[in-house]
Amino acid sequence: MPSLKTLRVRINSVKSTQKITSAMKMVAASKLRRAQSQAEAARPYAERMERMLASLGASAVGSPTAPKLLVGTGADKVHLLVVVTADRGLAGAFNSSVGRLARAATRRLESEGKTVKILAVGRKGRDYLKRELASRMIGDVNYVGRKSINFADAQDVATRVTAMLEAGEFDVCTLVYNRFRSVIAQVPTETQLIPTPLPEGAGAVGGGAQADGAMYEFEPDEETMLARLLPQNLAIQVYRALLENAAGFNAAQMTAMDNATRNAGDMIKRLTQNYNRARQANITKELIEIISGAEAV
Repeated sequence: MPSLKTLRVRINSVKSTQKITSAMKMVAASKLRRAQSQAEAARPYAERMERMLASLGASAVGSPTAPKLLVGTGADKVHLLVVVTADRGLAGAFNSSVGRLARAATRRLESEGKTVKILAVGRKGRDYLKRELASRMIGDVNYVGRKSINFADAQDVATRVTAMLEAGEFDVCTLVYNRFRSVIAQVPTETQLIPTPLPEGAGAVGGGAQADGAMYEFEPDEETMLARLLPQNLAIQVYRALLENAAGFNAAQMTAMDNATRNAGDMIKRLTQNYNRARQANITKELIEIISGAEAV
């Protein structure tokens, strides 16, 4: 059994750790409120943008001059995965779940004879994917030291992806990230960015009509609108993923630190019991020695 001094040192060490995890839990909880509100506020705009592009793109899908952001390159050989994770850890399986989804998608695509390239957004995703998929990595972006992420950051990623598309470096682009569902649930999600996904039957809906029956009139023409909206939509979808990821990370870290605080409390309780038992055993041993000595005299 460890000595009393060793047990005291361990108890004090666990208590210090418990204070840290408790503080991290409160910090994550305070950040979660703002991150969650931002993520939820971005969803309606992103969804409406997708619906608008469905209406605009319906008449341009079959055109030979259709933008690449809408229809892609026409091939399906090279796939770009934009994997969004956090820059920090201590959040349970939050980062590794996205990494596993990206790894599974890479294996699936390569089994179909496709070439996969990976752009990591977030330091933890980069570190995770480099272990097994280093040869597929073409770059990474991180926001270490940044207090918050803004739309300009998403625009930078979107601009980089657009430049790669124009250079013919990939045919299909997919965004992999954690979608925030609730404080205890974050869902690893794959969303295709390029070609822009359109609802089924969109190509058959003409005259500015949406699949839900709504009618739109566009001025100027659809191609001019698409040239302006498609890059903006790409940035918006990336920004939405970054916001969802931020909210999910804070929720996951809050849950992980809450569990760590509880586990530290349980460990302190067990160590205290062991300490009391060891102390009682030492006292009993000393009493026996004293009594034995007295009887010997």
